[in-house]
Amino acid sequence: MITDFEFRKQIMDFHVGSDLIKYCYQCSRCADNCPVTKVTTDFYGTTGYNPRGNILQALLGYKDMIFSADDLVIWGCTVCDTCDEVCPQNIELTEIFTLLKNMSIEQGRGPEFIYSQAKAIFENAKAIPSQPAIERRREQLGLPAVAAPDVNELQTLLKNIGADKKLK
Repeated sequence: MITDFEFRKQIMDFHVGSDLIKYCYQCSRCADNCPVTKVTTDFYGTTGYNPRGNILQALLGYKDMIFSADDLVIWGCTVCDTCDEVCPQNIELTEIFTLLKNMSIEQGRGPEFIYSQAKAIFENAKAIPSQPAIERRREQLGLPAVAAPDVNELQTLLKNIGADKKLK
């Protein structure tokens, strides 16, 4: 394992708090309370997603371990903020995980489902295009039709921030 000190510095500098993660107790409260860890831990205790492991690897500068691992390592976080709430050191883990996800996309290493979802948003101005069955149900319930989004406006915004260049 090679420590990437520049990566470590990026993680330390990004944190919103003051003294940050230099003082992670390794208490495992984040992992013990994480709903994703609970559903990705198998019968033998092998964990698929572990916020504690991710944060320690980031703090130690183990960039290669993070970015060469299974997509679940970074992308397992659902940003529910449970880990942030229970951390006795007030480490904002979800902020760091968001940074790691953004770095992954910058490297072109995001999981395919992220790119396909982003492409759907870019093309339709919504994550899930309208379905005829939903439109019929809304009509049956006396609800107004959902207004069509302005696809051109959204595409202009996304192009202005360079998001279109990150789509595969």
